[in-house]
Amino acid sequence: MAGKTGTENSGKKATHGMLKVLILVISCLLAFACLVLPDILSDQSESVRIGQVAPQEITAPYSITFESKVFTDQARNEAAAAVEPIFLPADPSIAKAQLETLNNALYFFTSVRNDKFSTQQQKLNDMRSAEKLTLKDEAYQAILDLTDEDWQAITTEANRVLELVLRDSIRNDQIGRTRSNLPAVIDFGFKSDQTQLITLIVSPLIVPTSLFSEEQTQQAREAARNNVEPITRQIMAGEVLVRRGQIIDDADLESLNVFGLGEPKNRRNLLITSGILVAVCGLICATYYNRRRKFEALMEIRTIVMLAVFFLIFLALARFLVLDRTVIPWLYPVAAFGLTVAIVLRVETGMLMSMLLAILIVFGHPRDMELALFYILPTFAGIFVIGRARRISSFIGTGAVVSLVGIAMVLIFRIGDSFTDWMGLASLIASALLNGLAAGTLTILFEYIFSFVLDIPTALQLMDISRPDHPLMQHVLQTMPGSYQHSLQVSNLAEQAAEAIGADRLLVRVGALYHDVGKSVNPGFFVENQVRDSVNPHDDISPEVAAATIIKHVTDGVAIAKRYRLPSRVIDFIREHHGTMITRYQYGKARSSAQNPDEVDPEMFRYPGPAPRSKETAILMLADGTEARSRAENARTDEEILEAINAVINSCKDAGQFDNTDLTLKDLSTIRDSFFKTLQRSYHPRIQYPDSKRGKTEPVNVTIQPMTASEE
Repeated sequence: MAGKTGTENSGKKATHGMLKVLILVISCLLAFACLVLPDILSDQSESVRIGQVAPQEITAPYSITFESKVFTDQARNEAAAAVEPIFLPADPSIAKAQLETLNNALYFFTSVRNDKFSTQQQKLNDMRSAEKLTLKDEAYQAILDLTDEDWQAITTEANRVLELVLRDSIRNDQIGRTRSNLPAVIDFGFKSDQTQLITLIVSPLIVPTSLFSEEQTQQAREAARNNVEPITRQIMAGEVLVRRGQIIDDADLESLNVFGLGEPKNRRNLLITSGILVAVCGLICATYYNRRRKFEALMEIRTIVMLAVFFLIFLALARFLVLDRTVIPWLYPVAAFGLTVAIVLRVETGMLMSMLLAILIVFGHPRDMELALFYILPTFAGIFVIGRARRISSFIGTGAVVSLVGIAMVLIFRIGDSFTDWMGLASLIASALLNGLAAGTLTILFEYIFSFVLDIPTALQLMDISRPDHPLMQHVLQTMPGSYQHSLQVSNLAEQAAEAIGADRLLVRVGALYHDVGKSVNPGFFVENQVRDSVNPHDDISPEVAAATIIKHVTDGVAIAKRYRLPSRVIDFIREHHGTMITRYQYGKARSSAQNPDEVDPEMFRYPGPAPRSKETAILMLADGTEARSRAENARTDEEILEAINAVINSCKDAGQFDNTDLTLKDLSTIRDSFFKTLQRSYHPRIQYPDSKRGKTEPVNVTIQPMTASEE
């Protein structure tokens, strides 16, 4: 049978181990999806191009100030365009060359006119052959028709006009205006047809005398460009970069590229890096759980599932709804997750899981380091402050601490930051303040949910059920006041001892208050509830029946506790406070009355157990036995108290009641010392008061009941 039981236990452990691995793998896959899906779903498949219509509205994820190449180039181009073209001074050689061309042409025309052997048509044809000065046939004909005197006057005036005009600086863009002004320069004594002829002769010879200097102009424009300082552009968080349907220009594309939104992300790199990060986090979790196998509550499947679900909900909300916002990431109460886990499970578990959560949330965010520290450090500070969270004020104070540390993180990263103005800084400080208050408030709710689902009592729950006005406590007080007083004394002993060895003193105190609740079914059967000089019910029944009735208070207590929905950890105190010990008085009475004592079955007198499985329930067993024995033996001296304590400890230890706990000999020694000090303070010597009637003093026995330790 033992072998079969061992095999079944091994099979259960293997099954639990496989379930834990499966939960870890599924959690890692879901965490991986939370990391990659938001980017994949919101990512464009092609890069944004100038002239493309924006498919959706895009806002700036954070504030930034940067040097805008587009705006700077635009300003420099405008400065260069504003520079006037540079022309060289007027060149006299150009005027001389043009005058020489004019004189040559006039000389040629004069020679043609004076040719007496050519016909009029031949002369016209000869004039058409002029190379340096080409005119229309009407002009040639007019030259041939002039008298010698008029022609001489026209040639002289043409030379004068051309020389006069070419003395000024003429640029390319001034040629047309200069030619149109020629009639005004010609002597008014000429007839209109002669003036027109002079204009036709001179106009083709008017050329720029001040040439454009491309080199100097380019140098001037380059200097103008260089004088323009780089233009910085400030974009505030939440500002619309591109509206849906807007045609994207070069400035829009530049702003998108600054935030990495202009080009599609490399999905392969995203998948690889996210997978590596999730795998590392999963490995850390697996290693931690493997190192903490002794913590039973953490090893339970439902605890692991609950923790994984809680973790993934926080991660998914952050990655899908929070991270891409402007101010909301600083409002997201990540600390509530760590605080809840630390209170319900373990401090180190809360710190580890909140750190992993923060790292996964901020992965890939432009301000990942800032946000990671903003999430991690306030959470750690809150965990250190909140402790066991025994009062509502603890949550308020913790929320304030989380806010202060969060504000400190904002100031560290944002003071002097060129990307954040004073308005933005004030917004982030206000967000950090609200973050801490929200974290403290939500922790109360999350703690209740965790406690309800996992059946793990929290400090607030224990404080609530230990109140005197709790329905079950009122039931105990009204039905069995003697057992209630006994429970108070036991709780005092146990609580002080638990504090001495570092056990959960609040849990021990509450467990002690309810450990004998089963006696309320038959309170008169137990000596502490019997009225003085009344009939003892034990006298009329056999030891076996008496033992069964006494033992039944354990199972009755479990049933009552379940009916009043006490936490399982508190019910463990009811089950285990007698362990698998024997009702010694009834067993001894049965042996003494039996003809053959060896035939008496000790199992009929044995409590159902199990034996204590934690330090806390073991302390209660010792405190219960010590209080009962010291009261039964009326121990008052130090020697009597120590003898009673040692007898109980040795009896339980010899019976193997501590085999399933991690109590050490040092712990037992510390518990012994704590019991001794508590019992010493509980019993006081007689105080002599004068008798007013007899005129003498009589001893008055004053018994002061031990008080429970103050709540923390």
